[in-house]
Amino acid sequence: MRIYQSEDYTAMSRRAANIISAHVILKPNCVLGLATGSTPIGAYKQLIDWYHKGDLSFSETRSVNLDEYVGLSPHHEQSYRYFMQSNFFDHIDIKPENTHVPDGLAKDPDAACAAYNQLIRDLGGIDLQLLGMGHNGHIGFNEPGNAFELETHQVTLADSTIDANARFFASRDEVPRHAMTMGVKNIMTARKILVVVSGEDKAEIVCKAFRGPVTPEVPASILQLHPDVTVVGDRAALHKLAEAGETLCG
Repeated sequence: MRIYQSEDYTAMSRRAANIISAHVILKPNCVLGLATGSTPIGAYKQLIDWYHKGDLSFSETRSVNLDEYVGLSPHHEQSYRYFMQSNFFDHIDIKPENTHVPDGLAKDPDAACAAYNQLIRDLGGIDLQLLGMGHNGHIGFNEPGNAFELETHQVTLADSTIDANARFFASRDEVPRHAMTMGVKNIMTARKILVVVSGEDKAEIVCKAFRGPVTPEVPASILQLHPDVTVVGDRAALHKLAEAGETLCG
C-alpha cells in the first residue's frame, strides 16, 4: 500500500486525477471502477479539464460504478447515475453504452445484481477501482457487519450512512434505505485500487482502516490485503496515520 499525502483537497484531487489519467493513456480501453460522493468530484473536474485541453480521451474507456440507490430513477437528481452524468460523463467523450451503473429500479434486484457481476466479468474485470470511504469505514455501500459481502448485492443502509447523505435530500426521510452495491470480492479483484480521502472528519476511520485489524466491522480494512492499493489524501485526513508512525509519501 502506498499512501500519498497532499497539502489540501485541490492537490489531492490533482494527484488522484494524475493516476487515473495515466491509466487511461497507457490503456485507452481500460475498465474504470468509479465512485460517487463529494471526495472524487475534484478529481473528475481535473480529468474534464485535461480532456478539454486535449490531453486525454475516454472514447475507448469502459466504466462500472460501485453502487446505486434502490428506488431512484436514473433521472432523479440524487441517483448515482445522475451524479455521474452531471459530474463527469456529460463532459467527456466516453460513449454512453460504455458506462454502467446498477439499476436501482430493477424489479428483481437479485437478478440485476447477478447480471452486474456477469457484466464485470464480460468486460474482463476492473483495471482501476476508485474508492472513497464512509465515516464508518464503508466502501461502496458495504456497511460494517459480521462478514465481508462478496459480490454485487442489495444492502440496508446504516443509520450513519443515511445521516451522512441526508444533506443531499430535502429531509432525512427522503434518503433511500436500500442500495445495490458491488461487494468486497468485486472490489478486491480489481487489478489496482485508488482510495481518495479528505478532511479531518475522516482521519480517525482512515487510521482504523489502514493501521487497525482487518475486520468486517471496518470494511475498508480489507484493502490492507490487496497487492496494489494507492491511497491519496489531504493532510487533514492522513494526520493520524502519520502520528501512528505510518510512512507517507510526499
